[in-house]
Amino acid sequence: MTWLASAPADARRLLVTRGLRGLADGVVSVTLASYLGLLGLSPGRIGAVVTATLLGSAALTLAVGLLGDRLDRRRLLLAATLLMAATGLGFAGVTAFWPLMVVAFVGTLNPSSGDVSVFLPTEQAVLAGTVPPTERTLLFAVYNLSGAFAGALGALAAGAPVVIARRVGWGAARAQRIVFVAYAVVALLCAVVYRRLSPAAPAATAVRAAPLARSRPVVLELAALFSLDSLGGGLVVQSLLALWLLRRFGLSLEATGTVFFAAGLLAALSQLVSARLARRIGHVRTMVFTHLPANVFLIAAALMPSAPLAVLFLLLRMALSQMDVPARQAYVMALVPPEERAAAASVTNVPRSLAAALTPMLAGLMLERTTFGWPLIFGGAAKALYDLLLLARFRAVRPRDD
Repeated sequence: MTWLASAPADARRLLVTRGLRGLADGVVSVTLASYLGLLGLSPGRIGAVVTATLLGSAALTLAVGLLGDRLDRRRLLLAATLLMAATGLGFAGVTAFWPLMVVAFVGTLNPSSGDVSVFLPTEQAVLAGTVPPTERTLLFAVYNLSGAFAGALGALAAGAPVVIARRVGWGAARAQRIVFVAYAVVALLCAVVYRRLSPAAPAATAVRAAPLARSRPVVLELAALFSLDSLGGGLVVQSLLALWLLRRFGLSLEATGTVFFAAGLLAALSQLVSARLARRIGHVRTMVFTHLPANVFLIAAALMPSAPLAVLFLLLRMALSQMDVPARQAYVMALVPPEERAAAASVTNVPRSLAAALTPMLAGLMLERTTFGWPLIFGGAAKALYDLLLLARFRAVRPRDD
């Protein structure tokens, strides 16, 4: 891709770090439920750990986003990699429920296939300033493609510890700890790349205006709508979908990893279509007209009587469900002035993380009592309602030109 070859160096570096983090998140999101189950945790407690990861990430992401233009962004990203490394080592070394809850809350673990981490607002703010507005949606599409494709490879690799355990005679839990050690190693690799960011991009902004001084109403309104979407999304994060496939159909970790590998590939490739659609029909219509059918497929998957049919509808869902992401990110960045982008990214993403953190425990309790796909049905319905409300409110709101 000639466009990628000519992209600014900082943009290319952040594409690399997004891919590295996506690889780590892909392995962890598929392995997490299985690993916690091997440690003796019930589905309800597994849901609680997932909730703790999302709550902790939301709190830290909010702080980073609101301070993002007052602190050196390169140092923020480097500090986040140290926390990421500590998180991996913590999960590898801790086995009791309450200590795991603490590590989950203060750490960076991501139980979903998307990016809900402390890295997100800072990386998005840097990316938005590296290219002209006309290229911003495409850049975010490639950025998300990098994470989604690497996440798919990570999901495929999730079954590797099981193979290792069989060959060397380890217990499955011991073998799966490798995943969390590897997660820490990836954090250190990201740190190496972040150190090469140019001083101009991550430097603190000289203006000390209050966060969102000019764009607060529209950002808060978007944040409320995005939170509704994430309430539904929290019921179907990838770790819990893996748990549902295991309990409903007895799907092995290796088979589940293959399913999410295929799903991740579909999601990754669809990101590039998003940029073309946004140019033709606008950001909001791109978000709604791809996301709404995906939620119908999610509900349909819950009703399927066999694993092949359920997997088919999950794959159809993933072929569409992530196309809204680059359009959403570019739309938010275009609605606010440059000095408010880090805060806007944080304030629109953190409520999403908080909302998503409220429902995984509920999904875990549902799966503890029945193997039917109630989390998928309720999640799909909430996300479909978000689509309709977003279209009704923002279809006529045009982004800024700067």
